[in-house]
Amino acid sequence: MLLVLVGSAEEANAAPGMPGIICAPRGGDPATGIAGFAAPQLANAAAIVATGAEMGAPPRAQVIAVATSMQEASLSIYANSTVPESMTVPHERVGNDHDSVGLFQQRASWGTVQERMDPRTSARLFYERLLTTPGWESMPLTEAAQSVQVSALPDAYAQWEEPANAVVGAASGVVCTGTPGSGVLAPNPQAQIVIDRAMGQQGQPYVWAGGNADGPTMGGFDCSGLMVYAFAGIGVGVPHQTQAIWAAFQPAITDPAQIQPGDMVLFSSNGRPNGIHHVGLYLGEGRMVHAPETGDVVKVADDIWNAPFWKREFIGAVRAGVPTP
Repeated sequence: MLLVLVGSAEEANAAPGMPGIICAPRGGDPATGIAGFAAPQLANAAAIVATGAEMGAPPRAQVIAVATSMQEASLSIYANSTVPESMTVPHERVGNDHDSVGLFQQRASWGTVQERMDPRTSARLFYERLLTTPGWESMPLTEAAQSVQVSALPDAYAQWEEPANAVVGAASGVVCTGTPGSGVLAPNPQAQIVIDRAMGQQGQPYVWAGGNADGPTMGGFDCSGLMVYAFAGIGVGVPHQTQAIWAAFQPAITDPAQIQPGDMVLFSSNGRPNGIHHVGLYLGEGRMVHAPETGDVVKVADDIWNAPFWKREFIGAVRAGVPTP
């Protein structure tokens, strides 16, 4: 559900979200600003996010789009003093860069002035190019944005990744919880790195055999691929296969009370190692982040110790390179 962004503010509240996580800061109010952007700008961001959602663009694509508009136009609809027609279209600021207009400063080759100055249409034009760029899912934000914009200052997009995470979170109704990082308090710094990396991939599609140490592949992650990526952050190699994960990190922990955030929890269809079919990263308090199945996305499962399926399938947990505190 999208937030309804109303009101205005002279000075925006620059409250941050959480590094690497798509979520709005707790207590953030679109009417008074989020991540340095005021209500009118956030309304434009909401239009970008809504368009992406309608097109099936994953949250990561929405972050790239919003960050691009932050850099190009400060999330404002620009007219251009050298394009007379643009001055007759509703706008919020006026620039004079070539024939660029709108939230993304798109030039004439992108479409009509009306199309480029309409928030939803201009966002659609951006997504159409981004989503057809080979490998965009595994690119750093700077490269993904640059592949669409071909900017003279490609590195400038990087500074907007965290503000974009917070703004997309606000537009999507996702509020940060817990401590800075992932919203999860880990028992030690290594576990925190692992958790932050996994949580940062929420919204990525499930793709069988997807994911490696550098991020999503083939458009997403499978359950073990997400573990490969998460633990690569602390230099620990994790097999890209659930039964191999179980074998590689024995002894197993079978008492849920002894499992800590940063441990991998595994599930078996027959209660034996040869039936293991799924793995998730434990977050504490009965929660895990995982890549569930085809048609779903990386997300958090709650109350796994009481959920009939997870409770029945649980075989144990393993600890990979994350020391006991």
